[in-house]
Amino acid sequence: MTIALEVTDLTCIRGQRVLFRGLAFTLLGGRALALEGPNGSGKTSLLRLLAGFLKQASGTVRVLSDTVAADEPEERGRFIGWHAHQDAVKPQMTVREQLAFHARLYESPKDPQTMLAPFGLTAIADLPGQYLSAGQKRRLGLARLHLSMRPLWLLDEPLAALDTAGKALVAQAITAHCAAGGLVVAATHEPLGIDCDALRLGSEP
Repeated sequence: MTIALEVTDLTCIRGQRVLFRGLAFTLLGGRALALEGPNGSGKTSLLRLLAGFLKQASGTVRVLSDTVAADEPEERGRFIGWHAHQDAVKPQMTVREQLAFHARLYESPKDPQTMLAPFGLTAIADLPGQYLSAGQKRRLGLARLHLSMRPLWLLDEPLAALDTAGKALVAQAITAHCAAGGLVVAATHEPLGIDCDALRLGSEP
């Protein structure tokens, strides 16, 4: 599938404060975009606008595929994989069970068990979610993204709570997704460790 993300003249207002105005960019399949800027500059808000969780004050967000131009949030949603601070890990379910559940949810053609080794989850496959560290939950979230088969990944601070090996894993996952023609937009306070485009919001105090 050929896919692109098109943002035109986008304005975001939160609590009567304009976070950004007239924002425009196009991201083509196979590329990643790092959203940079200080706290409060609107990085997470932009991700939520792209996902359709927030309503923009003005402008358009469109996902373009081979046969569809998805403008409305409900239409865009089927293209989007979301990975943010709220990890959606079920405390009583094991890692293995959670991957199996999401494979069924997304009707994924991938075997969920094949997600264990690439994301460093094999040793904790039978551990309930309540015992996972923050970093382990982040890796589980990435594995779920792969199972979703959604072409547009929206990532909010994907490197948070990860050690050096975990950050390298994120870089590898993003690179592989883009190599397969996918798109990634990631809000981050540190370099993603990959070749990517960058968009800086706000200004330093």
